[in-house]
Amino acid sequence: MGRLVLSGNVTLDGYTVDAEGSFDWGVPHEDLLLRINELERPIGTYLYGRRMYEVMSYWEATDLTDAPYYLRDYADIWQAADKVVFSRTLTEPATRRTRLIPEFDADEVAELVRSSPTDVSIGGPTIAVPAFAAGLVDEVRLFVHPVSVGGGGLPLLPQGQRLGLTPIDEESLGSGVVILRYAVNRD
Repeated sequence: MGRLVLSGNVTLDGYTVDAEGSFDWGVPHEDLLLRINELERPIGTYLYGRRMYEVMSYWEATDLTDAPYYLRDYADIWQAADKVVFSRTLTEPATRRTRLIPEFDADEVAELVRSSPTDVSIGGPTIAVPAFAAGLVDEVRLFVHPVSVGGGGLPLLPQGQRLGLTPIDEESLGSGVVILRYAVNRD
């Protein structure tokens, strides 16, 4: 049985993008991407909303032949996993191993996670809202970058919903990023 894991690059003030929608502050340094590769390698399925999927499809659409090994490794990890995209507007996937579902269905996601032999990742703050509301998220992984965008962006964690979290691990990287891992309390 898998677990549902939310991972995301965030600013110190908790945002995934700034007020203009930019996440240029979140381009991972080598040390972060090496660690992300370790954490993502066991993921068998990624769940995305349309916008996050379009960003992440970079890892299949881009020729990384001459890129550093850790970027090629991440692309290999991402391409090897199944992708489920919740979108009312996409008519066909742009990447392999991808299926489209028009609406987020908590029961369907719960069954997917329950029947998965590996962990399942949910990517993006918009799609995480209904997953948290349904009590499906088991772990939160924050890659906290040493920058504050001052509000106006999109926070990773849902607004207006209280979450109880238990620390699992923390790690500081040389690039200044801090990785925080939390179990989501069910009570």
